[in-house]
Amino acid sequence: MVRREDNGIWVTLKETIGAPAEEVFACFSTSEGLTRWLSVGAELEARPGGALTLAWDRDFAKTLTVQVREFDPEGRISFDWFPDPLSDESVPVSVTVTQDVERGSKVILRQGPFREDADSMISMADGAESWRWYLCNLRSVLESRHDMRAVRPL
Repeated sequence: MVRREDNGIWVTLKETIGAPAEEVFACFSTSEGLTRWLSVGAELEARPGGALTLAWDRDFAKTLTVQVREFDPEGRISFDWFPDPLSDESVPVSVTVTQDVERGSKVILRQGPFREDADSMISMADGAESWRWYLCNLRSVLESRHDMRAVRPL
């Protein structure tokens, strides 16, 4: 969902995953969890102001390092994110994981605010498509133990 808010344009993605909230949140809040579905390698200082480094290769030659903005071990993390590889300006991502008694866990990923110029809107659409794919991969990994990155390499 894309919505205009007072401070800009926001993307909100929701995913229900058939796994306990603690396991789902660990996939966002630990180095081991992040490598299960997102990156090949990861290093995370899970605290406000800490660093999150994601490696797209096993040698840590191709990495992205961003700052953790917020961290609540009960199920919320936010961090800077660069919506496109050439961008100098980060657009924060926040993830909230809550237990859904009937269906497992609910993940809400929000990214924004984006400016309303054409380049920002293109970056927003591209980023939303990538995050949607990765959330589907997270669900696949946790529900069926199938990592779709084997079919669609990084």
